Amino acid sequence: MHVLRTRDRARRLPPLLVLALAATLGLTVALGAPALADPSDPGPGAADGEGQSAAKADLTRYKAGRYVVMLAAPPASTANPTRAAAGEQFDAKGAGVASYTKKLRATHDKLGTDLGFDVKVHYTISANGFVADLTAKQATELATDRRVLTVQKDSIVYADTWNTPDFLGLSGKKGVWKQTGGQDKAGEGVVVGVIDSGIWPESKSFKGSPLTADPQGRWGTKITGSITSMKKSDGNLFRGECETGEEFTLANCNTKLISARSFVEGYGESRTIEEDYISARDGNGHGSHTASTSAGNPVKDVSTEGVDFGSISGVAPAAKIAVYKALWATPDGRASGTTSDLVAAIEQAVTDGVDVLNYSISGPTGTVLEAAEIAFEGAAEAGVFVAASAGNEGPGASTVAHNSPWVTTVAASTHTSFENTVVLGDGQELVGASISRTALPATKLVDAAEVGNGSAPDTALCPPNSLDPAKVAGTIVVCQRGVYDRVVKSEEVKRAGGVGVVLANITEGSLDADFHAVPTIHVSHVDAPKVYDYLESAGAGATARFELGNLTGTVTPVPQIAGFSSRGPAASDDSDLLKPDISAPGVSVLAAVAPPSNHGRDYDLYSGTSMSAPHIAGLAALIQGEHPKWSPMQIKSAMMTTATDLKTASGGRSNDLFAQGAGHVNAKAFLDPGLFVLSDWEQWYGYITGLGLDTGVPAIEPNAVNLPSLAEGHVMTEVTLKRTFTAARKGTWKVKVEVPGFKSTASRSSVSAKKAGQETTVGFRFERTTAPLSQWAFGHVTLTGPTTVRLPVALRPVSVKAPTSIAGTGTDGSTNVPITGGFTGDLQVSTAGLVKGQVAEGALAVGDYALECVTIGYGNDLAQFDLVAPDQTSDLDMFVYAAASCDPGTIFAVAGEAATPSPGETFSLEGAPAGTYIVEVDAFAAGDQGAPVSYSLRVYDLGGSPSVGNLAVDPNPVPVTTGGDTSFDVSWTGLDPDAHYFGLLGYDGAPNSTFVYVDTATP
Repeated sequence: MHVLRTRDRARRLPPLLVLALAATLGLTVALGAPALADPSDPGPGAADGEGQSAAKADLTRYKAGRYVVMLAAPPASTANPTRAAAGEQFDAKGAGVASYTKKLRATHDKLGTDLGFDVKVHYTISANGFVADLTAKQATELATDRRVLTVQKDSIVYADTWNTPDFLGLSGKKGVWKQTGGQDKAGEGVVVGVIDSGIWPESKSFKGSPLTADPQGRWGTKITGSITSMKKSDGNLFRGECETGEEFTLANCNTKLISARSFVEGYGESRTIEEDYISARDGNGHGSHTASTSAGNPVKDVSTEGVDFGSISGVAPAAKIAVYKALWATPDGRASGTTSDLVAAIEQAVTDGVDVLNYSISGPTGTVLEAAEIAFEGAAEAGVFVAASAGNEGPGASTVAHNSPWVTTVAASTHTSFENTVVLGDGQELVGASISRTALPATKLVDAAEVGNGSAPDTALCPPNSLDPAKVAGTIVVCQRGVYDRVVKSEEVKRAGGVGVVLANITEGSLDADFHAVPTIHVSHVDAPKVYDYLESAGAGATARFELGNLTGTVTPVPQIAGFSSRGPAASDDSDLLKPDISAPGVSVLAAVAPPSNHGRDYDLYSGTSMSAPHIAGLAALIQGEHPKWSPMQIKSAMMTTATDLKTASGGRSNDLFAQGAGHVNAKAFLDPGLFVLSDWEQWYGYITGLGLDTGVPAIEPNAVNLPSLAEGHVMTEVTLKRTFTAARKGTWKVKVEVPGFKSTASRSSVSAKKAGQETTVGFRFERTTAPLSQWAFGHVTLTGPTTVRLPVALRPVSVKAPTSIAGTGTDGSTNVPITGGFTGDLQVSTAGLVKGQVAEGALAVGDYALECVTIGYGNDLAQFDLVAPDQTSDLDMFVYAAASCDPGTIFAVAGEAATPSPGETFSLEGAPAGTYIVEVDAFAAGDQGAPVSYSLRVYDLGGSPSVGNLAVDPNPVPVTTGGDTSFDVSWTGLDPDAHYFGLLGYDGAPNSTFVYVDTATP
């Protein structure tokens, strides 16, 4: 290692959290349960224990392009001078907002002037940031500026793709609509914002009276030029715009569709397809579907493809709709948009004054420190309820997106069964999803894999133009699900002359009743093998017939979680924040679409968490219409604490909290929850600080955020979690706690309130008894009184509590490692290293920095960067870059940073690519010893450099007992003098490990 240069710096350029901050790194060798690291001893680099870590994939390579840059200073919706008062919604026209946003825009432009770029778009309301075209050098410079939170490439994201009001309990004499004044009052005075692919304004679901300059109705809805406005039930004013554009005029807005805007700056008009419209008009159908689901009008006599559905309605039919088109139709039938346009849409929706936002769009699973999620935090602070789709990547674990606590993340469940029956030639009856009203007599049954024309290797999937008409004509074809759209498969069978399709799930997934080109029955992954076994046994004589309805005699239970619905635990929160939050109907949902892109249909069946999220958005509007002053977190709490369990395939109660969250939304109970469990901006900021991004609020753990759920992914022998309950009414509730495998107790036997608003904090102690190590246990906290309040609980026991790091001295020696057992038995401990460190030492004036060059070898498992401050009262910071050589001009990526108020810093990069790295050492502040500020940089290449010292553990395995303190020795021999060494101890394959530091320098 050598110093490249030092130079006085006019301003400190500290960091952006460009990495998805992973859990503390573990090694590979273990056998079972995860360990719990003891954070009290973080190692030589970070006195406060807040070392940062990342993985190889996190190395951020900046290239020239368009970026979304988020800044640390608060936007108008969250800044102290302009934020809304408690219980009020933010007003973008309020006092001081214009001057504050002008100030933010000036700071954006000043950054652009300093670094030589032009700002394309400013964000100042729900987020503080901008969009700009940057060179690689400019992006890297911004990524290490203390004023910057994130520098994110403007990337493409996609939409997450019979009468649900009846199923949700809204209609009928005892339904929720009746309780709130009738269907025509549901959601009255509330504006639902829909960020999606636009809207088809001619649909009956969006019919309204023409807007005029004179205020109309109770809410004074009007238009002046293109600017629309209405008073709202919460006393605030909505101000929108009816933007004109391609096939969209002022006449397309009305007293239902109160505002319509589009955002294409980031996406670019040149990228749009001819079938879409450069306006708010929907060129895909997804946006119309979500808008009509949440707040569409009641529509009678709906019929699609000859199937009569009767009357349909949105969840909050009296609510107004404001459309923010930021997704654009793609040639493959999907809808996509850019991060910059989506954040601009969020910003505009908050500025306009929407009450609810629906966001049926994909998001990251590994981090919440992303531009849209940050903008949603500002929206939540502004008083906007945000419903976001959980994602369609299930049933795999940790696939859930939108894991921030300020949004309501929605899973998808079934709500009704459109079913028909496949009767195989041997008499087997298999029920499947089907909307077809055409039965088929006994017909030859063939496997698509055997009737191809040789043009495609994956004929079993029935891709376009793959089947041989000579082999398919007049048959029912078995097609595997996957890769190609489901309806494309039936279209291919029809093209080849087939008369029906058995669509087979090969792996677990949803069963979808689509409108197909020929009669189609979609069977499960359980029944698919029966079909293929029959085909094999019957050979050329195989037949099947289609019968209408379910002939099996077994009723399909609803609601069940959809197979595609993304699951927890939340990867971004170290499994300590339960997601998804709640489930709602998302399979075969009928709603309005755009006819040109949906085979001429006005209404169609869609499936996805894209369909479940607008149900929650509509229900939020319904609640707000009844309780105009409820905050987004009160609405979220009311929904979650009154939810009920989904069902399993056999009809039993589901306890899979990572699938259903709190459970299925229960509209009949959420208007009177009794108690709230509420979080606020200070907790959210503490949560963000805990993820490694300094907000000025002390860090808290994810499970310390006061959410209506509890989770802990690293339970030793016991854990205590607290929740504060705020009364919505007076009453007394008895407290009960149940989690299988744990002895669970509460600090109070009851919660009592003499009036609304009274707060009571309860501690919940969970002591492991029989719960298997490394397996999640699910249960609930239930409070029973005037109402029933239920919080889901997810706990995972771990095998050991061990120190984060240990230190030893001498060329030969040993040290003792204290641990606490999480079980009774033998704990296997693995070792890696020791490796000799690359060391550079020096001293800097305050404000100066040094650049040090190091090399990481091939086969690296972990690159450990430790910046040690000899003066423990000083403040040093560290930034790590990847470069082609030791010349700073060859820097091409940001590997990571560590810039906390601690004296030294530590940063870990798992699986670091081999090559040259430049480490920037900054002297931010001198300590008691004054300036210059001394530093010692030590870089260790574990896996990429030879292991030495014969690191050994004795005894191994280590006998442990549940809750018992014990220890073992770790020893080394033959190290070089005057050097620094690093190694790792792993515990039974745990994600958490113990760092081993050995110093052989002479005192």
